[in-house]
Amino acid sequence: MDVISRMERIPTGAFHYRLLALTGLGWMFDAMDTGLIAFVLPALAKAWGLSTAQMGYIGSMGLVGMALGAVLAGGAADRFGRRKLFAATLVLYSVATGLCGIAWNYESLLVFRFLVGFGLGGQLPVAVTLVSEFSPPKDRGKMIVLLESFWGCGWLIAALVAYLVIPYYGWHVAFLLGAIPALYVFWIWRWVPESVRYLTAQGRLAEAHAIVSDMERRSGLAVCEAAVAPQQSTVTARIAFRELWTPQFMKRTLVLWVIWFGIVYSYYGIFTWLPSLMVGQGHTVVKTFEYVLLMTLAQLPGYFCAAYLVDRLGRKGTLASFLSLSAVCAYFFGQGGSSSELLFWGSFMSFFNLGAWGVVYTYTPELYPTRMRAFGSGWAAAVGRVGGILAPSVVGWSLSLGGSIAQVFGMFTLVMLVTAAVIWLWGEETRGLRLDANE
Repeated sequence: MDVISRMERIPTGAFHYRLLALTGLGWMFDAMDTGLIAFVLPALAKAWGLSTAQMGYIGSMGLVGMALGAVLAGGAADRFGRRKLFAATLVLYSVATGLCGIAWNYESLLVFRFLVGFGLGGQLPVAVTLVSEFSPPKDRGKMIVLLESFWGCGWLIAALVAYLVIPYYGWHVAFLLGAIPALYVFWIWRWVPESVRYLTAQGRLAEAHAIVSDMERRSGLAVCEAAVAPQQSTVTARIAFRELWTPQFMKRTLVLWVIWFGIVYSYYGIFTWLPSLMVGQGHTVVKTFEYVLLMTLAQLPGYFCAAYLVDRLGRKGTLASFLSLSAVCAYFFGQGGSSSELLFWGSFMSFFNLGAWGVVYTYTPELYPTRMRAFGSGWAAAVGRVGGILAPSVVGWSLSLGGSIAQVFGMFTLVMLVTAAVIWLWGEETRGLRLDANE
């Protein structure tokens, strides 16, 4: 039996959940650093006298870095390994977040936000690829959605930092706290293993065999003494961009790019501006942070619901349904007048939107083979970041030209509905497939 087949027969157990926790903490810190800017913007705009357009540029600059980071890190992870890139990108975005705390003007903050985004964008596709490649086929969807649930935890931490720190100690301190996760790299390097699929693709069979043997011992299975390479194992060559557009992958690539653009555009457009929009509606900064904290709490049951459904309804049904329901909630949020209406519709919008994110991260790596999985996932994420780059600026321009909140959320409603339609019409179902089915 080859090492990949041996790994896939191992039931989900302590090894998998430890890996999930280790990568999930990195994901959580990722989300915390992303979320901080949304809560800092209202205080920053007041302190520096920023226009709505300038606030939009700050939100977009991080997404520019994320787009570039996703493209470069995805290819690098397929060449140099998942673990190295995971550790390197965590250090980069943590240190850059701390530098945001000592930014001396608008321009310097833009530079530091770009660096934060570059590290964040590089880590996300690498982390999801690593967890995907270790997860048993029948539980892979659940594991990736649970990984994505750490994003909700990170936003909760960002909301708590905003609520407890910014009103009393200022936005500088909030950013400086964001540098602390850099210390976590030592645990990553010690405890996170390299992907077995990556190692076999590189011809490093002995290392792959040692990791799988350890997994077998931990799960109580008999350890296979022979190290047998899978038939499709070849030393990884440099992946060309044109391979994404071969007949085998063209439709998958197009569908993924539309999905990523739509979900990232709506997410960053909504949640980057949410605290500022509520302050603009007359709520105090503290009350706004309370509301957004409650909306953020709704993300966690959204993830768990998606984790339950993704291996039962499938990727297509769960993703399209969650995006459609998020669109409905976004529409009514834009129409809402009272605080209770905003909190109700905002919480369900958060529930469904973040649940959809978990499914996207499950679905994406399942559509590409091992030799180009991180590369293809990185490009899909990068195209999504283009949507994220545009959305905060589009909202800023719309508001500066006299646009209403109802119009802004009407736009996001349309984007999410179109994305859901593309999934229903052209998406492929991957539930229960082996990751090497596309080899």
